[in-house]
Amino acid sequence: MGRLDGKVALVTGASRGIGKAISLLFAKEGAKVAVIVRNKASGDVVVEQIRAAGGQAICILCDVGDGASIPGAVAAVAAEYGTVDILVNNAFDATTISATVIDAKRETIESQFNTGFFATLSFMQACYPHLERNGGSVINLGSPAAMLSIPGYMPYSASKEAIRALSRTAAREWGAKNIRVNVLCPVALTDAMRESTGGGDGPPPPPQLALPRIGSPDSDIAPAALFLASADSAYVTGYTLNADGGFAIDAAR
Repeated sequence: MGRLDGKVALVTGASRGIGKAISLLFAKEGAKVAVIVRNKASGDVVVEQIRAAGGQAICILCDVGDGASIPGAVAAVAAEYGTVDILVNNAFDATTISATVIDAKRETIESQFNTGFFATLSFMQACYPHLERNGGSVINLGSPAAMLSIPGYMPYSASKEAIRALSRTAAREWGAKNIRVNVLCPVALTDAMRESTGGGDGPPPPPQLALPRIGSPDSDIAPAALFLASADSAYVTGYTLNADGGFAIDAAR
Protein backbone atom coordinates (compact mmCIF):
# COMPACT_ATOMS: atom_id res chain seq x y z
CA MET A 1 0.00 0.00 0.00
CA GLY A 2 1.08 3.55 -0.67
CA ARG A 3 1.37 6.09 2.11
CA LEU A 4 -1.20 8.36 0.42
CA ASP A 5 -3.70 5.75 -0.79
CA GLY A 6 -7.19 7.22 -1.13
CA LYS A 7 -6.00 10.82 -0.79
CA VAL A 8 -6.48 13.70 -3.22
CA ALA A 9 -3.55 16.10 -3.52
CA LEU A 10 -3.56 19.53 -5.16
CA VAL A 11 -0.09 20.82 -6.10
CA THR A 12 0.49 24.31 -7.50
CA GLY A 13 3.42 25.13 -9.74
CA ALA A 14 3.54 21.47 -10.65
CA SER A 15 4.94 21.60 -14.18
CA ARG A 16 8.61 21.37 -13.20
CA GLY A 17 11.14 21.40 -10.39
CA ILE A 18 9.92 20.85 -6.85
CA GLY A 19 6.22 20.89 -7.74
CA LYS A 20 6.69 18.24 -10.41
CA ALA A 21 8.81 16.06 -8.12
CA ILE A 22 6.18 16.26 -5.37
CA SER A 23 3.39 15.43 -7.82
CA LEU A 24 5.20 12.36 -9.16
CA LEU A 25 6.03 11.01 -5.71
CA PHE A 26 2.57 11.64 -4.27
CA ALA A 27 1.02 9.78 -7.23
CA LYS A 28 3.48 6.92 -6.76
CA GLU A 29 2.36 6.73 -3.13
CA GLY A 30 -1.28 6.37 -4.14
CA ALA A 31 -2.68 9.91 -4.22
CA LYS A 32 -4.86 11.26 -6.98
CA VAL A 33 -2.97 14.38 -8.00
CA ALA A 34 -4.32 17.64 -9.39
CA VAL A 35 -1.45 19.29 -11.28
CA ILE A 36 -2.06 23.06 -11.15
CA VAL A 37 -0.16 24.93 -13.89
CA ARG A 38 -0.23 28.04 -16.08
CA ASN A 39 0.80 26.15 -19.23
CA LYS A 40 -1.36 23.19 -20.20
CA ALA A 41 1.26 21.55 -22.40
CA SER A 42 3.78 21.32 -19.55
CA GLY A 43 1.09 20.17 -17.13
CA ASP A 44 -0.05 17.47 -19.51
CA VAL A 45 3.50 16.11 -19.63
CA VAL A 46 3.46 15.60 -15.86
CA VAL A 47 0.02 13.99 -15.99
CA GLU A 48 1.18 11.63 -18.73
CA GLN A 49 4.20 10.62 -16.65
CA ILE A 50 1.97 9.88 -13.68
CA ARG A 51 -0.50 7.87 -15.72
CA ALA A 52 2.26 5.95 -17.49
CA ALA A 53 3.49 4.84 -14.07
CA GLY A 54 0.00 3.65 -13.13
CA GLY A 55 -1.09 6.69 -11.13
CA GLN A 56 -4.03 9.06 -11.38
CA ALA A 57 -3.75 12.76 -12.22
CA ILE A 58 -5.48 15.65 -13.91
CA CYS A 59 -4.17 18.97 -15.20
CA ILE A 60 -5.94 22.15 -14.11
CA LEU A 61 -5.05 25.51 -15.63
CA CYS A 62 -4.75 28.35 -13.14
CA ASP A 63 -2.67 31.51 -12.93
CA VAL A 64 -2.13 31.68 -9.17
CA GLY A 65 -1.45 35.41 -9.44
CA ASP A 66 -5.09 35.86 -10.47
CA GLY A 67 -6.90 35.33 -7.21
CA ALA A 68 -10.31 35.25 -8.88
CA SER A 69 -9.36 32.05 -10.74
CA ILE A 70 -8.37 30.06 -7.66
CA PRO A 71 -11.82 29.04 -6.33
CA GLY A 72 -12.72 27.71 -9.77
CA ALA A 73 -9.54 25.64 -9.93
CA VAL A 74 -10.28 24.07 -6.55
CA ALA A 75 -13.89 23.45 -7.59
CA ALA A 76 -12.66 21.66 -10.71
CA VAL A 77 -10.50 19.35 -8.60
CA ALA A 78 -13.40 18.60 -6.25
CA ALA A 79 -15.71 17.95 -9.20
CA GLU A 80 -13.27 15.37 -10.57
CA TYR A 81 -12.09 13.71 -7.36
CA GLY A 82 -14.71 14.67 -4.77
CA THR A 83 -12.49 16.48 -2.29
CA VAL A 84 -9.02 17.81 -1.46
CA ASP A 85 -7.04 16.11 1.32
CA ILE A 86 -3.58 17.56 0.70
CA LEU A 87 -2.73 21.06 -0.49
CA VAL A 88 0.79 21.96 -1.60
CA ASN A 89 1.32 25.67 -2.25
CA ASN A 90 4.51 25.70 -4.30
CA ALA A 91 3.98 28.26 -7.08
CA PHE A 92 5.51 31.74 -7.13
CA ASP A 93 6.86 34.22 -9.68
CA ALA A 94 10.54 33.37 -10.12
CA THR A 95 11.15 36.46 -12.25
CA THR A 96 10.52 39.04 -9.51
CA ILE A 97 12.39 37.66 -6.52
CA SER A 98 15.29 40.13 -6.51
CA ALA A 99 15.47 43.71 -5.26
CA THR A 100 17.17 45.56 -2.45
CA VAL A 101 15.19 47.46 0.16
CA ILE A 102 16.21 50.79 -1.35
CA ASP A 103 15.50 49.78 -4.96
CA ALA A 104 12.40 47.59 -4.59
CA LYS A 105 9.44 48.70 -6.68
CA ARG A 106 5.90 48.19 -5.49
CA GLU A 107 4.98 46.14 -8.55
CA THR A 108 7.84 43.72 -7.86
CA ILE A 109 6.73 43.23 -4.27
CA GLU A 110 3.10 42.89 -5.34
CA SER A 111 4.04 40.19 -7.84
CA GLN A 112 5.71 38.17 -5.09
CA PHE A 113 2.76 38.58 -2.75
CA ASN A 114 0.15 37.91 -5.43
CA THR A 115 1.76 34.65 -6.57
CA GLY A 116 3.09 33.74 -3.12
CA PHE A 117 1.31 34.91 0.01
CA PHE A 118 -2.09 35.81 -1.48
CA ALA A 119 -2.20 32.73 -3.71
CA THR A 120 -1.36 30.55 -0.72
CA LEU A 121 -4.09 32.19 1.35
CA SER A 122 -6.66 31.89 -1.44
CA PHE A 123 -5.95 28.20 -2.04
CA MET A 124 -6.15 27.53 1.69
CA GLN A 125 -9.49 29.33 1.93
CA ALA A 126 -10.90 27.57 -1.14
CA CYS A 127 -9.75 24.13 0.08
CA TYR A 128 -10.88 24.62 3.67
CA PRO A 129 -14.45 23.27 3.23
CA HIS A 130 -12.99 19.99 1.92
CA LEU A 131 -10.22 19.79 4.52
CA GLU A 132 -12.72 20.57 7.29
CA ARG A 133 -14.78 17.45 6.56
CA ASN A 134 -12.04 14.86 6.90
CA GLY A 135 -8.95 16.69 8.11
CA GLY A 136 -5.88 16.93 5.97
CA SER A 137 -2.49 18.45 5.39
CA VAL A 138 -1.46 21.84 4.03
CA ILE A 139 2.17 22.20 2.96
CA ASN A 140 3.27 25.74 2.16
CA LEU A 141 6.64 26.32 0.54
CA GLY A 142 8.84 28.82 2.34
CA SER A 143 12.55 29.50 1.93
CA PRO A 144 15.64 29.43 4.14
CA ALA A 145 16.80 32.47 2.16
CA ALA A 146 14.00 34.45 3.80
CA MET A 147 14.92 33.31 7.31
CA LEU A 148 18.55 34.24 6.75
CA SER A 149 17.67 37.69 5.37
CA ILE A 150 19.92 37.44 2.32
CA PRO A 151 20.59 40.90 0.82
CA GLY A 152 18.98 41.56 -2.54
CA TYR A 153 15.97 39.28 -2.13
CA MET A 154 13.61 41.49 -0.15
CA PRO A 155 10.41 40.93 -2.24
CA TYR A 156 10.84 37.15 -2.18
CA SER A 157 11.85 37.04 1.48
CA ALA A 158 8.94 39.23 2.58
CA SER A 159 6.40 37.02 0.82
CA LYS A 160 7.95 33.77 2.07
CA GLU A 161 8.07 34.96 5.68
CA ALA A 162 4.46 36.15 5.40
CA ILE A 163 3.58 32.63 4.29
CA ARG A 164 5.24 31.25 7.42
CA ALA A 165 3.21 33.60 9.62
CA LEU A 166 0.02 32.63 7.81
CA SER A 167 0.84 28.95 8.25
CA ARG A 168 1.47 29.20 11.98
CA THR A 169 -1.79 31.10 12.49
CA ALA A 170 -3.78 28.61 10.41
CA ALA A 171 -2.24 25.72 12.34
CA ARG A 172 -3.64 27.25 15.56
CA GLU A 173 -7.04 28.03 14.08
CA TRP A 174 -7.53 24.80 12.14
CA GLY A 175 -6.06 22.24 14.52
CA ALA A 176 -9.44 21.43 16.06
CA LYS A 177 -10.58 20.29 12.61
CA ASN A 178 -7.56 17.97 12.34
CA ILE A 179 -6.07 20.11 9.59
CA ARG A 180 -2.31 20.28 9.84
CA VAL A 181 -0.47 23.26 8.33
CA ASN A 182 3.29 23.15 7.93
CA VAL A 183 6.01 24.95 5.98
CA LEU A 184 8.68 23.27 3.89
CA CYS A 185 11.81 25.33 3.20
CA PRO A 186 13.96 23.69 0.53
CA VAL A 187 17.32 24.20 -1.07
CA ALA A 188 17.23 22.39 -4.41
CA LEU A 189 18.70 22.49 -7.89
CA THR A 190 15.67 23.45 -9.98
CA ASP A 191 15.29 24.17 -13.68
CA ALA A 192 14.99 27.86 -12.86
CA MET A 193 18.29 27.76 -10.97
CA ARG A 194 20.00 26.02 -13.88
CA GLU A 195 18.63 28.59 -16.30
CA SER A 196 19.82 31.47 -14.15
CA THR A 197 23.37 30.14 -14.24
CA GLY A 198 23.50 29.19 -17.91
CA GLY A 199 22.43 25.57 -17.62
CA GLY A 200 24.59 22.58 -16.78
CA ASP A 201 24.93 21.54 -13.16
CA GLY A 202 23.85 24.91 -11.78
CA PRO A 203 25.76 26.98 -9.23
CA PRO A 204 28.27 25.48 -6.79
CA PRO A 205 26.94 24.65 -3.31
CA PRO A 206 26.91 27.70 -1.02
CA PRO A 207 29.61 27.47 1.66
CA GLN A 208 26.88 27.74 4.37
CA LEU A 209 25.60 24.24 3.57
CA ALA A 210 26.48 21.68 6.23
CA LEU A 211 25.96 18.97 3.59
CA PRO A 212 28.15 20.14 0.69
CA ARG A 213 25.69 19.67 -2.17
CA ILE A 214 22.57 21.34 -3.49
CA GLY A 215 19.50 19.22 -2.90
CA SER A 216 17.57 17.25 -5.50
CA PRO A 217 13.84 17.98 -5.94
CA ASP A 218 13.23 14.26 -6.49
CA SER A 219 15.33 12.57 -3.81
CA ASP A 220 15.66 15.30 -1.16
CA ILE A 221 12.64 17.62 -1.26
CA ALA A 222 9.71 15.50 -2.43
CA PRO A 223 10.28 12.89 0.32
CA ALA A 224 10.20 15.66 2.94
CA ALA A 225 6.87 16.83 1.49
CA LEU A 226 5.63 13.23 1.59
CA PHE A 227 6.43 13.07 5.30
CA LEU A 228 4.37 16.22 5.94
CA ALA A 229 1.49 14.93 3.78
CA SER A 230 1.30 11.46 5.28
CA ALA A 231 0.19 9.98 8.60
CA ASP A 232 3.86 9.82 9.59
CA SER A 233 3.53 13.49 10.62
CA ALA A 234 0.06 13.19 12.16
CA TYR A 235 1.20 15.06 15.30
CA VAL A 236 3.18 17.77 13.49
CA THR A 237 1.63 21.17 12.77
CA GLY A 238 2.72 24.79 12.69
CA TYR A 239 6.25 23.57 12.01
CA THR A 240 8.93 24.79 9.59
CA LEU A 241 10.85 21.86 8.12
CA ASN A 242 14.13 22.93 6.54
CA ALA A 243 15.07 20.47 3.79
CA ASP A 244 18.12 22.57 3.07
CA GLY A 245 21.29 20.62 3.81
CA GLY A 246 21.84 22.63 6.96
CA PHE A 247 21.78 26.00 5.19
CA ALA A 248 19.62 27.66 7.87
CA ILE A 249 20.56 25.76 11.01
CA ASP A 250 18.76 27.34 14.00
CA ALA A 251 17.35 30.19 11.86
CA ALA A 252 13.75 28.99 12.19
CA ARG A 253 13.65 29.36 15.96
